[in-house]
Amino acid sequence: MNNSVTNTARLLGAGLRALLVLTLVTGVVYPLVVTGIAQALFHDKANGSEIKADGKVVGSSLIGQQGYSLAYFQPRPANGLGQNSVNTQYKLILSGATNLAADSKVLSKQVEDAKAAVVKNNSVPGYTVRPSDVPADAVTSSGSGLDPDISPAYAELQVHRVAAKNGLPVAQVEKLVKDHTTGRSLGFIGEPRVNVLQLNIALKDLVAKK
Repeated sequence: MNNSVTNTARLLGAGLRALLVLTLVTGVVYPLVVTGIAQALFHDKANGSEIKADGKVVGSSLIGQQGYSLAYFQPRPANGLGQNSVNTQYKLILSGATNLAADSKVLSKQVEDAKAAVVKNNSVPGYTVRPSDVPADAVTSSGSGLDPDISPAYAELQVHRVAAKNGLPVAQVEKLVKDHTTGRSLGFIGEPRVNVLQLNIALKDLVAKK
């Protein structure tokens, strides 16, 4: 009887020690090590790829924003997004696609309306945009609706409007787009792209120096 109690106590003690050790290793040591490595080697990415302007965080390079005036470069449409119906105090935007089929009349109308708006908004004196000039990303939303980038073609299409709205030389705005164009990852993955938020921050700085 005494041996049974002793063995049980010993097993319980061993189990408790194992629990404490594993809790310490997996619940404290491991998270601290991983967090430390992430902060040391990937500080920007570990903190959400934040973008700052005038000393304040204005967004993330990974998440697109809507609501820019026509004086700035426009992002891709976000037709698939909706408002949060639960926490309406902050009107949070939900990520999502349109889920419309390629033969959907609703999707076709959205694309045609978006194309007409792009043509109208970007046609300025001395520069006329034709419907055939409008790239696909200018009239379609991404799968998440939060794509932070646009194609160089869409950015270049907007150059004349942005230059006219801000009283800047076209060549200066073209250079701004070129300087903020990122090539394919590792030289062959994906497509060249322009981050809209970073480009607009640079535009704002350029206008301020005018």
